Amino acid sequence: MSDTTLSGVSADGTAYDLSGPEGAPVIALIHGLGLCREIWKEHIPHFAKRYRVLNYDLYGHGESQPPPSTASLSVYSDQLASLLESLCLSNATVIGFSIGGMINRRFALDHAHHLNALVILNSPHDRGEQAQEQVEQRAAKVREQGAMATLEEALKRWFTPDYLNKLEGIQRVRDWREQVDADSYAQAAWVLANGVRELIKPEPAVEAPTLVMTCENDSGSTPAMSHAIAAEIKNAQIIIVPKLQHLGLLEQPDVFTQPILKFLDEQLT
Repeated sequence: MSDTTLSGVSADGTAYDLSGPEGAPVIALIHGLGLCREIWKEHIPHFAKRYRVLNYDLYGHGESQPPPSTASLSVYSDQLASLLESLCLSNATVIGFSIGGMINRRFALDHAHHLNALVILNSPHDRGEQAQEQVEQRAAKVREQGAMATLEEALKRWFTPDYLNKLEGIQRVRDWREQVDADSYAQAAWVLANGVRELIKPEPAVEAPTLVMTCENDSGSTPAMSHAIAAEIKNAQIIIVPKLQHLGLLEQPDVFTQPILKFLDEQLT
């Protein structure tokens, strides 16, 4: 199989990169709220050695256009389905971080025929009443004050104190947030806050092979939430990464890359 790298923008305005061996099993990567496809930069060289990697920006993020209608989990899951179809890719294993791990669960419900397996990373689930109210308040603040209004407090939740001192890494996150279309971000923040309701004990249940991961000190996508997600998916595997917080994916990429590759190799080769 030969390696071919493609970059482009689909008919609906989705910016994407496609890399790795042609004909290899496809994996699709979904970034988190206020980020962009660049978050996977350290992971892709490892994934693309033996998988075809589709990396794209969610509507209104990075280089993608705003959503064609009011944002919802299904609008985002349809975005991925349309992108796969436009690239003549019949199915994929979908790896989603944070809201991306909500979108890929919705994708499993809406487009199961396109799905091989799921990897759900640092993704929220049933938060309980108090935490749910806090997330909704942050979404309302973004709507009123703009996409940057909640970032500085978020950084403290996302990274360990040591990583917060690494100015280059933190500045990348700020730059990604500043790229986001303001209205698209506000809509996506509301989806992050409220979309979990449609993912709790869905009928029919998700049946795809699944790996669920989060970090020990992720306050918004807690180990308890990951255990709850895994409990609702037959034979789901679960990994809790020690010490890190929400954006451990960026802080220590290898801690995620290696177990994901192990799971992919088990399911796809």
